[in-house]
Parts: sequence; C-alpha cells; structure tokens
Amino acid sequence: MKVKIEIDTRTFVRFWLVVIGFALAAFLIYSARTALIIIGTAFFLAIALSPPVNRLAKILPGKSRVLGTAISYFIVILILGTVLFLIVPPIVEQTAKFTQNIPSLINSATNQSTGISDFIRQYHLQPEVDKVFESIKNYSTHFVSGIGSVIIYGIGSVVSVVTATILIIALTFLMLVEGPAWMERLWSLYHDKSHMEHHRKVVGKMYKSVTNYVVGQLSVSTIAGLVAGLLVLILSVIYIIPTNLAIPAAALIFLFSLIPLFGETVGSLFVTSILAINNVTAAIIFLIFFIIYQQIEANYISPKIQSKRNDLTVLTILIAVTVGIYLFGIIGGIISIPIAGCIDVLVEDRLSKNKKLSTD
Repeated sequence: MKVKIEIDTRTFVRFWLVVIGFALAAFLIYSARTALIIIGTAFFLAIALSPPVNRLAKILPGKSRVLGTAISYFIVILILGTVLFLIVPPIVEQTAKFTQNIPSLINSATNQSTGISDFIRQYHLQPEVDKVFESIKNYSTHFVSGIGSVIIYGIGSVVSVVTATILIIALTFLMLVEGPAWMERLWSLYHDKSHMEHHRKVVGKMYKSVTNYVVGQLSVSTIAGLVAGLLVLILSVIYIIPTNLAIPAAALIFLFSLIPLFGETVGSLFVTSILAINNVTAAIIFLIFFIIYQQIEANYISPKIQSKRNDLTVLTILIAVTVGIYLFGIIGGIISIPIAGCIDVLVEDRLSKNKKLSTD
C-alpha cells in the first residue's frame, strides 16, 4: 500500500532553510576556527585566573582589579618562562644526542652480531654499508641543525604564533578586567527580575563547574608532574642519566596531563623515550612505575580532588575530547570538558523546566 505524504511549500522551504543554516554555521565555524581557538583560549584562561584575581582585588589598596590582574599575569608569565627555560634546552640536547648516536648504535649492533658481519664480508657489502652510515650521519646532522625550524614551522609561521600569543594575552587581560562590568550590564537588561535571577543562577553553576574542573585538573597534573620529576631524579642517582632531565620530565607530564583521558599516557611515553636515549633500564622502570601510578591516580587521587566537578560519564568525556581535538587541536582537547560541563548545566536546566511545565 502506497502512502502519500503531502508537504506544503512553507514547511518544505523552512526545512531546507534550517539545513542550509546549519551547514553554513558549520562552515563559518570551521573557517573561523583559528579565531575561535584564540578567543576560546583567552576565555578559558580568564576563567582559570578569575579566582586569584578576585582574591587579590579584595585585598589590594582601592580593590583595584587591574592591579590584581597585572600581578596574576606577572606570576603566570614568570612560571611559564621558567618552565620553558628549563624544559627546552635539555630536550633539544637529548634529541641532538640521539640523532648523532644513531650511526654508532647501528654500527655497534652490527659488530656485535657475528652473522651480520660475516654476511657483509661474504657478499662484499661493506662499501654499501659505509654509504648507508654516511647518509645517516649526514641526515642526523641536517636534522639536528633544523630542529628549531621544524618546531617553528610545525606550528605555523613566527609572525602568526607571536600575533596569536599577543591576542590571547590582551583578550585574557581585558576579559579579567572588564568581565564583571559586562556581566552587570547584561543583568541590567532584564526587565523580569525572576528570569534574571534564574539565568544568573545558571551562569553561576557554569562558572563554578569550569573553575572547579580547572583547579582540580591543575592539582592532579601538578601531583603527576612532581611524581615524575622525583622519579627521574631518583633514577639519575642510580643510573647514568643527566640530573637536569628531572625538571623537563615534570613539566612534560604536567602539560600533557592537562589533556583528559590519554594526555598523561602520551606524556609518559614521551619521557620514557627521552630516558631511553640515556639508559634503557631506567626508561623501562619509569614506564612501569608510571603505569602503576596512573592506576592509583585514576582510582584514588583524581576522584578525591575532582569530587566537586560535574558528574560527566566517561562516554561524554571521550566524545567531548574527541570533538575538541579534531576541531581545535590540543587546546580544544583541554577545554572540551569544561565546555561539556557547561552544556550539561544548560541541558539539565532545560529538562528541569520541561518537567516543571509538564507537571503544571
């Protein structure tokens, strides 16, 4: 039996206008993803720095929010500058050491294997092997000399990186200084006081959700970084490992731990590879220990610290992180869970409204 469905012209046009509108909005968001990353990063930093700025503004003379923001900025920039100063040189040094030692490692492995050496001599392959080693040496030298260029051009031109950084710093500063005034202007637009109080309560929940997550995640990442740094320091006493690798290891674990779910695992593998350049046994011990630590963190440390954050399911977190990373890169992965928490607050508010209307 055939069923005939009649759709009037207005409904048909509205449907396609909605589809086109969503497609256009998605295209515009994708086209403006760089600007959105800059604005989103600034907004995320502003929320993260808002609690200390509020506390400083209350105790400073004249309760100056500008001065409180400036002091917070100075402390953050000082910490970041110190971390970069301590982390970059050892990593570059270890990378250079690894690339320069590749030919000797291959040569040592070849000499230790009687079968390979006999095979090379039997078939007169020594000239070809020498050429391969020479090519590896030349490539290693070229790679080491181009490390700086690879890093810079891998994330974009120098001008774009500097411009984005300046924009993020300026936007974050202005958001921190002008944020309360803008919110008061927004609330003053309401004519219905009950609606204003309700929306203010919802925004307060979203703000609390974000700040609780930020503070909690920073605490978890700090503990993980300290554990990694202490472990590398202990291993440097037992094995032949440079002591100055402890601080870069702590900083790397801290930064990667900010990425939910799998960031800490990636960071531990990165640190393990750096340790393996100097001592394979130490690298294996670090990896095994950190796998055990991650289980302790996931079951005890993180739940204890993050008990006040939004109760998002693992599936929700994974979806949010995946969408965030594929749309906006690593930064998107970091800010995806706070955004998901805000969406959860909005959905919960809408569902409670619908439930109230249905009961009425």
